This record gives sequence, C-alpha cells and structure tokens, in this order.
Amino acid sequence: MPTITLSQLQKTYPGAKSAAVKGLDLTVKDGEFMCLLGPSGCGKTTILRMIAGIEHTSGGSIAIDGQIMDSVKHSCFVPPEKRGIGLVFQSYALWPHMTVAENVEFGLKLKKIPKQERQQRCLDVMEKLRIEQYASRYPSQLSGGQQQRVALARMLAVNPGVLLLDEPLSNLDAALRLEMRAELRRIHQTFGTTIIFVSHDQWEAMTLATTIAVMSNGELQQVGTPDDIYATPANRFVAEFIGTPKLNMINVGTPNPDQESDDVCSDIRREISRRYADIYQAEYCAIRPEAIVLHQNPISNSTEMTVESIMPTGGSWVVELVQGQERLFHSTQLRPTFRAGDSVFCELPDEALHFFAPDGERLELPPSRIKPIWLHNTTNACAHLA
Repeated sequence: MPTITLSQLQKTYPGAKSAAVKGLDLTVKDGEFMCLLGPSGCGKTTILRMIAGIEHTSGGSIAIDGQIMDSVKHSCFVPPEKRGIGLVFQSYALWPHMTVAENVEFGLKLKKIPKQERQQRCLDVMEKLRIEQYASRYPSQLSGGQQQRVALARMLAVNPGVLLLDEPLSNLDAALRLEMRAELRRIHQTFGTTIIFVSHDQWEAMTLATTIAVMSNGELQQVGTPDDIYATPANRFVAEFIGTPKLNMINVGTPNPDQESDDVCSDIRREISRRYADIYQAEYCAIRPEAIVLHQNPISNSTEMTVESIMPTGGSWVVELVQGQERLFHSTQLRPTFRAGDSVFCELPDEALHFFAPDGERLELPPSRIKPIWLHNTTNACAHLA
C-alpha cells in the first residue's frame, strides 16, 4: 500500500479572507488508519478532497508513493481516476436504480474487468462485509448501516491503494455507529488498506484511528497515536478538544503579588509564580476529570470541595465540584455514594497535571519540580497543583 506525503499544502478559495489549509506537512504511512480530526471549518474535508483530486491545490504538493499527484510549482495534476484512490462520501452516493450487487460491480465494469472475475471479486467483498444476502435489494430497501457497507464494498472491490472516508458514520444512529466502528476496524485489519477518514467526533477518532492529526483553522496542531494525543496534548486547543467531559482548565496566570484579593485562589497563583519563576510562567494548569480522586475523609495533599451536582451519563457519572472560585468536573464509572451538597476531599495527582504557556503551548516541568502546592487558610482549603 502507498505512502501519502503532503508538503506545505495550501488551499485558498477565491474571495476568502484566509486560507482553508495553511502550509500543511503530513505523512500518511503505508497501511495506516489516519483520522483528520477537528471542528467544522478547520480544513479537514478540503484536505481529503485535494488528496482525492476533486480539489486543486493552491500551493505545496501531494505525492503518493513518491509520485507527485498535484503541484502548482511543478505544473502537475494527476486526475482522480488515475490516483488509485477510493472515496466514500458522507451520503454514500449509491445508485438508486441499481441493486447492491450492481452497485458493488460498478467500478469494476468501468475498469473493463471480465464478467466472471468481477462477479467473483464482488462476491468475495460482499461476503467479507456481510452483505451478500442483500445482493438483489436496492439501496432504498437497506438501513443506513447496510448502505454504508455497500458503499465501502463498492470501493474495496476495485482494490484502491488508498481509501478516503468523509465523516462515514455521521448519518447513523448511536447503535449503528458503534457497530460500524467495529466493522471499519475489521475492514482495515482484513484488507490492510491505507485509510484516511475525516471526523469531528473525537471518540470516533480515538476508537478507529491508529494515528490522529488534529486540525484547527487550517493548521495542523498535533499528530500522534490516540494515546499520545490524549495523554500529552501539544497545546491547549488539543487538550480541550479531546476528551468528554473536557478537561478541567485552571487559570494560574501570575497576578500582581502585591494585589490584595478576597479570591482564595489568588494566593495559589502567587505561590505558583514564586516557585516556578526560575523556569517559566505557566498560564494554565489542567487535569482530566477521570484523573481526579475523591475521598470521604481528608488525606495528605487533598482539599475539601462541595458536590454541586451529580449527572448520570449511562454507565458513568459526572460530578461537579465547587470550592471558592474554582469549579472542577470529576468523572467515574463507580456509582457515587455521596449527594449534592456533601463535602468531599479532592486529590489531584502530580502525574496527571498538564501545564500550558500563555500562548497555549504545552510546558514540561523537570521531574524534580513536579510536586504539589497546597495552601490552606483558617476558613478555606483551596487546592491546586503546580
């Protein structure tokens, strides 16, 4: 399977105030299952369409297996049908007047594959996708998940080197989405095809992709495995975009040390500034909701907080905690034994903390400096880590 290389890729639409894609450098390795992840309008679908050849680039180049497919500089453009790429649209785009078998066979007919061979290939693909029993049905007689299998089978039958999926699960209900996630993983393992898919659904990306490329405003924010993206986000945007519930972001920006305030957290911010001024000044400290540990009784390095609300999400619970000016969210798969209004003791483990500079970039503390700061006064216990 081919490797795809995007070099300084740019796309600017006529009349647009800014570029849709800004100098993107990205490599999709042989056999990789990559997700282009980001909010609506970040440029991910535009990238997919440029790889497919549906959109022309405004700058930079696209190469597949070392062969340039699109480059303004080299005056080169290879048409979509000659790129060896399969594209499955969000709407599936099945021919309504053709049966499932005819839809799957369509691409092979265009390639003038002999009848006996194409029928065998179609049967093999339909069996692998478990749709052979629907061969004589029309798309209107199929469910959304079945239609998606047909669209995938049509692309896989022609054995493309690269398979592009544009938000493939967005039209399915929750149960079908879960089923099709497992199906897509099985397809990747079975066929070994290089797959690039576009999604704004973080859980879809985390459960499907071997590699995730996070996009924002036409720029690449981070590339890595799902575990890397979640555990060590490169910047504040990635940290807040990935994770449900979103991570707790604590503003620890340095205040005026001489400023008096009734805000119990101002002392903590001054202390963080004092202790880490010789390294850098962090603007934000963050922690994932599931990383917070709650105790019924005080322990070392814990702080008292009040349970504001408990929200069941089906199989897990989100607990809202308040103390002074701070509001944190904790998630757990264990049924809470406390109720709204109860006091609990909140522990923020050192190793679960993330620090971000004023420009949003991730900061790494030297291991010897990763230790908690706990400040208490006579009426409050406001806990933060730095």
